[in-house]
Amino acid sequence: MDAIDRSIVVACQAGLALLPRPYHHIAEQLGIDAEEVMQRLRAMQAAGMVRRIGVVPNHYALGYRANGMTVWNVDDAQIERLGQEVGALSFVSHCYQRPRALPDWPYNLFAMVHAQTREEVEQKAVLIARLLGDFVQEKSILYSKRILKKTGMRL
Repeated sequence: MDAIDRSIVVACQAGLALLPRPYHHIAEQLGIDAEEVMQRLRAMQAAGMVRRIGVVPNHYALGYRANGMTVWNVDDAQIERLGQEVGALSFVSHCYQRPRALPDWPYNLFAMVHAQTREEVEQKAVLIARLLGDFVQEKSILYSKRILKKTGMRL
């Protein structure tokens, strides 16, 4: 990572400006061409220095007050395929596999569901359960109690 790459990361890490052309805005701030900003970000992603560039919505501000992390004990032989299917559902914001911590924690698949009510979260969990079918042995829903500030690594 050279000095220009570092300055691009620093300019982006608190969030992109809500403008039609945010990379042009960064380019103006840094005194370089917008195409160079975009090319360097693509190269940093390809090299693994930048994992992703994406929207981090404030679900509470959007009216989603019932946020539930659904946790599932899924057959290990099927988890990759099923995890991809669950992660593709429109109401799942993120889905990932984690190791079990037996005997107390049998869950290995996690899927975050955002909704306006707990009842809606539970209805969506029923849809996930149908998708998982006979490959799920146990499940639960963990509800958010407070908002934590979400930030990535800072330079």
